[in-house]
Amino acid sequence: MKKNKSMFWADQIARRVVSERGKKKTYVCAAGITPSGTIHIGNFREIITVDIVSRALMDLGKNVRFIYSWDDYDRLRKIPENVPKPKELEKYMMMPIVDVPDPWGCHRSYAEHFEKAVEARMPELGIRPEYIRQSIMYRKCAYHREIKTALEKRKEIIRILNKYRKTPLPQNWYPLRIYCRKCRKENTRVISWDGEYSVEYECECGNREKTDFRKDGLVKLPWRVDWPMRWHYENVDFEPGGKEHSTPGGSRTTAAEIVSSVYGKEPPVYQMYDFVILGKGGKISSSKGNVITVDDVLKIYIPEILRFYFAGTKPNKEFAFLFGEDVFKVYEDFYRVERVYFGKENASERDRMHLKRVYEMSCVGKPPEKMPVQPRFRKCIDLINTYGNAEKALEKIKASEKLSRKDAGRYRDVLIRAANWIEIYASEKYKLRIAESVRKGVIKNLTDAQKKSLRELGKKLAEKRYTEKMLANLFFETAEKNRLKPQEFFRAAYLVILGKERGPRLAPLILSAGRKKIAKLLKGI
Repeated sequence: MKKNKSMFWADQIARRVVSERGKKKTYVCAAGITPSGTIHIGNFREIITVDIVSRALMDLGKNVRFIYSWDDYDRLRKIPENVPKPKELEKYMMMPIVDVPDPWGCHRSYAEHFEKAVEARMPELGIRPEYIRQSIMYRKCAYHREIKTALEKRKEIIRILNKYRKTPLPQNWYPLRIYCRKCRKENTRVISWDGEYSVEYECECGNREKTDFRKDGLVKLPWRVDWPMRWHYENVDFEPGGKEHSTPGGSRTTAAEIVSSVYGKEPPVYQMYDFVILGKGGKISSSKGNVITVDDVLKIYIPEILRFYFAGTKPNKEFAFLFGEDVFKVYEDFYRVERVYFGKENASERDRMHLKRVYEMSCVGKPPEKMPVQPRFRKCIDLINTYGNAEKALEKIKASEKLSRKDAGRYRDVLIRAANWIEIYASEKYKLRIAESVRKGVIKNLTDAQKKSLRELGKKLAEKRYTEKMLANLFFETAEKNRLKPQEFFRAAYLVILGKERGPRLAPLILSAGRKKIAKLLKGI
């Protein structure tokens, strides 16, 4: 497909970037977040949006620098509800989150705990940004010239911010946040600035002193000034923003005006992205602890389908991750796109071109050369219920199907997720448990012929070993001998063994559960 004509959302954005930013050696695409709590799937929408747009730019033959900022020099303002030992963290309030200890005790800091959880997962999804830690940038005084510019034009910054504030900022306000050298907290007030690189401040702890922001690294810009400053510093060409930043007069509005008026740069191309909500509805919130993370999603969906959710939905559209029986349809929807891509299913020319692009962006890397195996999620649930775990189920599949290494890998991946789904989300009808004894209520629902046929089956099972094929023949012979239709025989067997009228294939179920165990159960009817 010619990317200069594609109507896929990321291709349209990529063309806008090239058109509005002009010819460049390298285009910079940026994302970032404050790691002040669990980085949830809604936060992830920003990083994957930038990843997909970056890919679209590269498909146009452009060089791309994809940067992701950890705003870990922000202060600790609130302790999320899902954080352990919250009382112990209270003494660190208003300190940089990079200096707050990890309450879980597994990382060097509170901020790093959340950062590493994300960074560890991104390669699995084909996302490899250049990570920038703002604590390092500010503490090595990388932005001292940009901070001075903000101070020189603070009246202009005040003017811009006051346009959108109910309560105007005072004219003696400074666009600075300062961490006290003594108590390390941001409970400070700027007293004066010398017109160069030195500011005097006082802190609630009683400390009063001067600091040189070329040397000390105690000073940072507030969010609404920091964001446009970094657009200037990194020469950013594209950066999306959440719905909460995109309201008129919000941080995107003021950032665009500040970067133009204060730093003399055009704001980057922008794309608003909407919320990702919980499956039952409702906004995800890190502070309240009601979040789903990338890890949570990858327990149920293979990486390509996680990417498919975002690639197949325009950023400005809200959607929910689904974990109930809808999972079956989500897998099938992805498989259909895959079949269309490989020409195995028909679609209109317009849909085909669009879906091919969605599939390309759903792939972790380059699309495979031939269509992968497509394990039905429902079938994988039956296999897990039958054989107990993914590896045993895969062994049985390999015995009957010739799978390449990659196809075996996909089958294993889907089987693992089917096992997770059964454990975490499945209703009782998908959870099969072998009965320990015959339930009285079940026997009442069986005819004499059904009872007799199952007792005979139990006796045969106790006598010798059977293969799956031998068992299948035995089922039909026993049913015919007792003048039962096959469906009547199988219904009776499932009711006794599982307490349900249906189940996975009976022969492998019996062999997996144990021939002697099932024999004892059936003989007791």
